[in-house]
Amino acid sequence: MLAERTRDDALELTTRAHLEQVETALLEAATADTALVTEAARHVISAGGKRFRPLLVVLASQFGPSAVPEDVVKAAVVVELTHVASLYHDDVMDEALLRRAAPSANARWGNTVAILVGDFLFARASDLVAELGPDYVKLQARTFARLVQGQIAETVGPGESDPLEHYLAVIADKTGSLIATSAVFGARLAGASADVQAALQRFGEEIGVVFQLSDDIIDITSDETGKTPGTDLREGVLTLPTLLARRAIGPDPIDPADARLGELLGGDLGSDEALAEALSLLRAHRAVAEARAEVQRRAAAARRLLAPLPDGPAKDALAELCDTVVTRTR
Repeated sequence: MLAERTRDDALELTTRAHLEQVETALLEAATADTALVTEAARHVISAGGKRFRPLLVVLASQFGPSAVPEDVVKAAVVVELTHVASLYHDDVMDEALLRRAAPSANARWGNTVAILVGDFLFARASDLVAELGPDYVKLQARTFARLVQGQIAETVGPGESDPLEHYLAVIADKTGSLIATSAVFGARLAGASADVQAALQRFGEEIGVVFQLSDDIIDITSDETGKTPGTDLREGVLTLPTLLARRAIGPDPIDPADARLGELLGGDLGSDEALAEALSLLRAHRAVAEARAEVQRRAAAARRLLAPLPDGPAKDALAELCDTVVTRTR
């Protein structure tokens, strides 16, 4: 919810009311014709979550005169369903065992059910967005295309391109695109001007990248995320701290700790012992501090993108998100 120093009582009440309705609507949207599908579809939703995308919809809806609360909630549900559906597919591809401190859907019901439940949730999101109108359907479809392309690019890898640039492009597609769409949905529903919508789209894209880069660091440094620490590391997904560490280590490391970390990062981290050693060495490496500095730099850039927006509590709340994303630990 809104941070203390930027809290506006009216905005706080509005935001809380909308997000409470979103929780109820998410469970309703995940209701299927059979108990099994309903249980599996509600599995990740019931485990909770940051609801960052619904929050962006609600805050962006404050930048215009005409937002209908029911439509704001519906749009928030659409973006969160899309996000949750993608998590089912991600967990299958990553062979993840935990999601939000609970067994992942693929671990509990198998890969086939998890994939199909993800498809079911995508279908429910499509059904709901159609009620908002063709412009919203088009934006949702284009966003979904970016999500898929980002996942394909991550799966294929950087090839001959720079690995860090490749990864930043992947997370812009996989994470930034949907968060940007969340902001545009809210602003468009409110009747905000084209300039305001464009500013919020740029902000959403940038803060979405910051959000994911922050997740990259948390995956390495925290044991309290609700997921197995080092999941990306084990699966060979090169995220910001790992990429910076590999760049710093280079081909001929002098420091023994660097040499061992480079060996581990280039090898098989399938065993718990190897993963634990790699995590320990990476947590102590200067690359983590460099990654945090990059997150702070990008968060400051996201804050500057708010400059064209009209002053008020909603703008203050978005500015505060730039700090929250940097300092969060889970």
